[in-house]
Amino acid sequence: MKLRLPVVSVYTVPTDAPEADGTLSWNSTTVVIAEVSSGDETGTGWTYGPAAVGDFLRDHLAALIEGRGALDIPAAHDAMCRAVRNAGRPGVAACAISALDIALWDLKARLLELPLARLLGVCRERVPVYGSGGFTTYHDKHLAAQLNGWVHGQHIPRVKIKIGEDRGHAASRDLDRVRTAREVIGSEAELYVDAGGAYTRKQAVRVGHALAEHDVGWFEEPVPSDDLTGLRLVRDSLPCDVTAGEYGYDLPYFARMIAAGAVDCLQIDATRCGGLTDFLRAAALAQAHGLEVSAHCAPHAHAAAAAAIPNLRHIEWFHDHVRLEDLLFTGALDPTGGTITPVHGLGHGLTLRTEEMERYRVA
Repeated sequence: MKLRLPVVSVYTVPTDAPEADGTLSWNSTTVVIAEVSSGDETGTGWTYGPAAVGDFLRDHLAALIEGRGALDIPAAHDAMCRAVRNAGRPGVAACAISALDIALWDLKARLLELPLARLLGVCRERVPVYGSGGFTTYHDKHLAAQLNGWVHGQHIPRVKIKIGEDRGHAASRDLDRVRTAREVIGSEAELYVDAGGAYTRKQAVRVGHALAEHDVGWFEEPVPSDDLTGLRLVRDSLPCDVTAGEYGYDLPYFARMIAAGAVDCLQIDATRCGGLTDFLRAAALAQAHGLEVSAHCAPHAHAAAAAAIPNLRHIEWFHDHVRLEDLLFTGALDPTGGTITPVHGLGHGLTLRTEEMERYRVA
């Protein structure tokens, strides 16, 4: 079972409304798809990032995969990681590795005629999710409609909104939006916020104390995620959980964050950190230090692995990516009730809608 040369495609899809968080705004999302085949089966992986990820994947990694044994994912993963030494692992290279690694895991499960979750070994049949969106560009009616749909429509008992608007210079509006969110979802649902690293250290502490009035239990990236000292200060100062980790592109990043005592729950993104191979390794590293993990964005890329790890808290049902993954694939999962069940079908259970997506293709 030898691997054929991977096929790469890139799609850019407009958002359904302007989106922004505390430090960035956007009106489209680009997804890079990697397809890897052996025999009559094809595995599909993806990442979110610039089209340059596709170029790097095609030009620097694809040839490393061709001809390798389809079941020997650790060898392929190690070869890719070694090959990017001079290019630099974080960023574009790590995203390219991630897409190919996810495709390899999907292919292996399909070759063995198993759901990917069963191949990895199921720890739980149902994986908890939280609704995520609430962009700073949303007016109050839009925000209320989105939150109401998750909590009262789909009965997802935990949701997250963006704060830190204008790089932390609109804290008063941030708190008004949190107040609105709490009124919409009621007292029973969990409320999370994501500042996108917009606040200074002491500002984050002040905002965090105000958030406690609305029973906010999750404060994501209150300060920039590279500021481990600042994260630790905020974590030690507030009753809510402080979280970060989505910009981890390799295992040493997570090791440093854990060693610094910077977070209460470690976020990991398989589309950035090195695919499912390093997602599982990072989760084990967190478990060794008594931490739970949460999967960042790209929910369908994480679903099977999330079912396999014992220290999972939940995965992020991110509006932008949920919408795009439903456009991209057949087989999208249903979060009604606050969980998804990724234990059916072959591989990750998704099939690319090639013809329908052609109008969004850019490479």
